Amino acid sequence: MLSLSSYSISFSPFQLLFPESFLPKSLEMRALLIMQEKQSAANVGFSLSLFSSFSEHLKWLLFNNPVPSLIQEGPQCGLVALWMAGALLSLPRAVSFGRIVQVALERGYTAQGEMFSAADMAKLAGEVFPCQTELLSGKLEGENRERILRHLSAGFPVLIPYPWNLVTCLSRVVCTGALLGLKRGFQLPPCQEDKEIPGLFHASPSASSFPLDAVAETYLLSKQGKSCRYQLWSYTLLQESNAQLTDFSPKRAADGKVYIVPAGGVREGLCGKAVLLRPGGSEIHKPR
Repeated sequence: MLSLSSYSISFSPFQLLFPESFLPKSLEMRALLIMQEKQSAANVGFSLSLFSSFSEHLKWLLFNNPVPSLIQEGPQCGLVALWMAGALLSLPRAVSFGRIVQVALERGYTAQGEMFSAADMAKLAGEVFPCQTELLSGKLEGENRERILRHLSAGFPVLIPYPWNLVTCLSRVVCTGALLGLKRGFQLPPCQEDKEIPGLFHASPSASSFPLDAVAETYLLSKQGKSCRYQLWSYTLLQESNAQLTDFSPKRAADGKVYIVPAGGVREGLCGKAVLLRPGGSEIHKPR
C-alpha cells in the first residue's frame, strides 16, 4: 500500500480534522528523504507530517517546489506565508519579511501582524513583489479547485486561510505543490517513478497538462509559520476547514488589542477565499 504524508503553501492546517494514523517507518523515512533532497539547496530542515494511507490502485503524481521556512512571532501567519511564497515568484531581488510587515502596517492592512482580508493580502502581494495576483472567492470547489490545481502544477504558490484552532486563532498556509491520485487507466506523460515507492511518480514540466477528470484523490503540500515541516492536506478537508472561517476569535476580541477586521467580518474576508500568485508585473485580478 502506498503511503505518504500542510496551505503546504495554502493558510495553516486545521489539525483536529486529521486521523492519527501513520505510515510504516520505511515509507515515512523514504518520504522524508524525497522532500529533504528537494530542500537541501535551501538548507532548511523539515519533515513531513504523515497521515492516512494512499490507495495502491492509483498512480500518484507528486508536484512540489521547495520554499524556505520562517517561524512567526505573534499572529503573523498570513504575512509569513506571503514571504515564503515569494521564493516561487522569480523575484529580481529578495524582499525581507520586515519590509512586508512595514508595508502592511503603512497601508492599514494589519495592526498586530494579523491579516483577516484575502483581498488585502492580494493587494499587499502586488505591492511588495513584482507579481500578478488573483483572488478566488465563493468556495474552493468546482472551477476554483481546477484553477488551484493548474496553478500549483505550473509551479506557482497559493495562499489559503484555515482555522488553526477553533477558539483562539486562524492561520494561513502557502501551498507549494500537490499529490494527485490518478486513475490507473490514465497514461502519464514522461515522469520519473520513485525508486523505492512503486506507483509514486515525480512530475516533469510536461505533466502539468493532465486532465482533471483523471484525478481520483487530491492532496496539497503546504507550509505555514508555526512549523518548519511540510504538511499534506486532503483537498476536501482543507476546503471544508476554509469554509469554517466565519467568526472572529472571542479570545482575541477580548485581549484588549486592536485588530483590522474587514466589513462583513472574518466570513467576508476569508471564508471561501484563496490568493493565487504568479511572477510578473503587479496586477490584481478581481475575485472569481
